[in-house]
Amino acid sequence: MAERLPPDVQQQLVKLQQLQTQLNQVMTERALLQQELRDIARALDILKGIPEDAEVYRSSGHLLIRISKSDAEKELNERKELIELRLKTLDKQESLIRQQISELQSKINQAVASLYKKQ
Repeated sequence: MAERLPPDVQQQLVKLQQLQTQLNQVMTERALLQQELRDIARALDILKGIPEDAEVYRSSGHLLIRISKSDAEKELNERKELIELRLKTLDKQESLIRQQISELQSKINQAVASLYKKQ
C-alpha cells in the first residue's frame, strides 16, 4: 500500500515517525530527570537529619571531596531548581509534540480515507 500512497502522505508518515521518536526521547529524558529529582530529595532529607558539623562528601569522578553540609545543601538545591525548570520545559515540549502527532494522524487518516473512497 505504501507504493500507492501519494508522496505528500508518505512525507506525512515520515514526519509522524520523527515526531514519535522525538516524543520517546522527551519522555525518556523526563523519566531520568524525575529519578534524579527523587535522588536529590532523598539526599536533602538525609542532610536534614545530620548535625551541621558532620563530615559530608561529594563524589567528583573517582574522588570523594569533603564539603560543608551547607554547601552540599546549596548545590543540591541549585541542581533541583535546574531540573525542575528543565522538567517544565520538557512538559511543554511533550504537550506540543503530542498535539502535532494528533493533528498529523488526523490528516493522514483523512487522506487514507479519501483514497479508499476513490477506489
